[in-house]
Parts: sequence; structure tokens; C-alpha cells
Amino acid sequence: MSALVFDCDGVLADTERYGHLPAFNATFAEHGLPVRWSEDDYGEKLAIGGGKERMASLFRDPKFVRTASIPDDDGTRAQLLTEWHRTKTARFRALVAAGQIPARPGVARLITEALDEGWTVAVASTSAEESVHAVLEHAVGADTAGRIPVFAGDVVPAKKPDPAIYDLVVATLGLNRGDTLVVEDSRNGLLAATGAGLPCLVTVNGYTRTEPFDEAVLVVSELGDPGRPPIEVLANRGRAHPGDHIALADVRACLGAPTAPASSTGRSLGGTA
Repeated sequence: MSALVFDCDGVLADTERYGHLPAFNATFAEHGLPVRWSEDDYGEKLAIGGGKERMASLFRDPKFVRTASIPDDDGTRAQLLTEWHRTKTARFRALVAAGQIPARPGVARLITEALDEGWTVAVASTSAEESVHAVLEHAVGADTAGRIPVFAGDVVPAKKPDPAIYDLVVATLGLNRGDTLVVEDSRNGLLAATGAGLPCLVTVNGYTRTEPFDEAVLVVSELGDPGRPPIEVLANRGRAHPGDHIALADVRACLGAPTAPASSTGRSLGGTA
């Protein structure tokens, strides 16, 4: 049975710029922390997989530690991170509920078509599980979201680009790797997919457009929808021949394509929050 596995952040919706970044900054303000990330700052933080891990990077700044009176012991720091991340997740979900993070074009259409054709559709992300469910439901509706298994949060010990999350999806759902296509938006996500032996279609966003995607079968500006401007095909190493938007036939043409050996070269952004 063919399967389609979506990343969440940057794939289902443009969550990084319009969701996670403002949620992080709102959290810093609520907890009285002397930091605010600009869009460029956050672009650098995307090299770190995981929201808690991104906030933990603040502990490496002596000025922040001193100004915020951060204790030295690991236990207290871990507790602080848990509190901050809980606040950040609530802030993010509020933005989703308020409609501040629109779904990316083509997501709802392609997911619905795949489910109607009997495909297995799943979401795999190392973002907080509550956040992923909120984005998915907003993107496709609660009824459709209920048909899609979600693998998220701390279900695996290592974040992308480690392939653990995709290995878990394959094992749990009993998928055939050659018949499973991953949709990602970042190099970290691409490396996670190809590291698990899965072909990958990349839909870039503003943060990831300049990253190297040499291992991807197909790289496009977005999935697109009828009536929207035609998509850009940035790289095509498979059998698909996309028109103005990505159709299910294009997805099917990417299946069985060989995956290039995953490489860690190039700037590695992406990750999850």
C-alpha cells in the first residue's frame, strides 16, 4: 500500500515564521527573560532540532545567564525549560486557533485525494505533539485529521536529521519504504527521510529555499492548488512531470525512486519547535 508522510512545520503550514517565532518571543516576555529573537536570529536557531533545545541554547550565553539569574544546576535548568516550553506550546496553539497560521497551498487537497485513493497518510514531526495536532486539524479539518496517525514530540530520542522518527513510522504502520514518500521542507528533514531509506519531495519555504537538497527526488516552491500561480520546480530527479500544481500522479511518480546517500554537507537548517 502506498503511503504519504508529511512533516509538520513548514510543510502543513508556514509555522516557523508566523507561529513558533512569535510564540517563543511571547514566552520570553511572559517569563521576563532578557531576549528577543529576530527573524534572522531564529533562522540560525533552526539549525537546532527541537524547541526545548533551541531555548536551552540560551544557557550557552554568559550574558543571558547572568542577566536572567539562571542557576548552575542542571535539574533547575531542566525545570525552567519545561515551564518555558509549556508556555510556548500554549502560545503557539492560541495562534493556530486564531487562524494566524494559514495552511500551505495544496496540503488539504493532496491529503484528501490520497486518503480517498486508499493511501496511508501520516504526519511525522519532532515538534510538541499538541502543536502538531493543532496545525494538522487547522490545515485539513478535524474529521480528516482523525484519519491521520501523528508521530510527534519525544516518541524518539533523537531529533531530525536523525532518521529515527521515520524509522518509527515505517515500523509502526508496516510501510514499504519504496512505496512511501516523505514531504519535507528543510535539509534536516530531507536527511532524516533519506537516512531512513525513503524518497523525499521537498516544498521549500522562506527559511529553507537556499539549502542544498541534492538527495530529494523533487523540489518545488509549494504543492500548489488549481487557480493559484504555477509552482516552481526547483529540481526534478524522478519521473514526475508536474504542471501548475503537484497532483497525486506526481507523488506516485516519485515512489520507488532511488534515494541518494544522505550527506551532512551544506548548511543544515530546519528542525522543529
